[in-house]
Amino acid sequence: MAQRMRAAVYYGIGDVRVEEVDVPEIGHGELLIRVGTALTCGTDVKTFKRGHPLLLSRVPTPFGHEYAGVVEEVGEGVQRFRPGMRVVATNSAPCGTCFYCKRGRPNLCPQLKSSLVNGAFAEYIRVPAPVVRWNTHEIPESLPFRDAALTEPLACVVHGIEEANIHLGDTVAVIGAGPIGQMLIMLAKRRGAATVVASDLSELRRKTALRAGADIVVDPTTEDPVECVRGLTDGRGADVVIEAVGLPQTWQQAVAMTRDAGTTVLFGGAAAGTKIEIDTVRFHYGQLTVKGVFHLTPEYVERALRLLIAGAIDTGILVSHTMPLERVVDALEMMNRGECMKVAIEP
Repeated sequence: MAQRMRAAVYYGIGDVRVEEVDVPEIGHGELLIRVGTALTCGTDVKTFKRGHPLLLSRVPTPFGHEYAGVVEEVGEGVQRFRPGMRVVATNSAPCGTCFYCKRGRPNLCPQLKSSLVNGAFAEYIRVPAPVVRWNTHEIPESLPFRDAALTEPLACVVHGIEEANIHLGDTVAVIGAGPIGQMLIMLAKRRGAATVVASDLSELRRKTALRAGADIVVDPTTEDPVECVRGLTDGRGADVVIEAVGLPQTWQQAVAMTRDAGTTVLFGGAAAGTKIEIDTVRFHYGQLTVKGVFHLTPEYVERALRLLIAGAIDTGILVSHTMPLERVVDALEMMNRGECMKVAIEP
């Protein structure tokens, strides 16, 4: 008879249930991890509220994808890991051999879709062989599971900061001060930004942004963020603008906020089918650089983990609450209402 465990199962929009399910069976090259801590994220909230055809293509299905824990069982062929090791793993991995992998863009590898990991809101989670090979790492005793579980989102942020090409003394604007925005602020300051401006509707997030290192925060309900940034830069606009919301209107706002020959990083993923307009004269004669940035790479995963081990990220302002598995829906609702940053779920 299969072993049983408690897990949060996604049945559909607004319907997540904690129930008993079979402990996953692992195959060749795979790991079974006993979850120490799983974190809620904005993608979980979006999925809970409106679904996600890529992450959850079938229902019912396990839920959650940011986690760290202890190796419970090792599949045949696994050499680097053994039971009892403390590890963190991401939610996908590339193949290493396709067109995009060979050209240094493993974040665009088609295999990412087939290697997706879900089920972190549970007592145990199965890690597929590609993720074991590319994006699973041992973590030291000094790094709490709660902090280690930030590796995946932080790796995405490291990618975004790398593409932003921030220089010493730059003015950087970050639109959206959720957990991703807070990490973008931290790393922008580490890269040498002289002034970081953060814009967000939430008072909690604006206050947290100041703790993360932002020099100025903007409430877009009371002032125009574009005019604010231009006013701070003698009318030019910011050297680098990073959009971390994922709405067409804030994408356009980010471009408008960027100075001539500056860089706009569109980090937040907007809904399928939406579009934005860019003034062709300004785009051409202003020599704008507009970049889309998606996901992570194995290199950025390693760099993110090193930052966490070194204590370079203020994890205390990113994970504000701890709850048991049975309260995962409460945690998602709290995030949706803007009452917290991330919530640590401890099964």
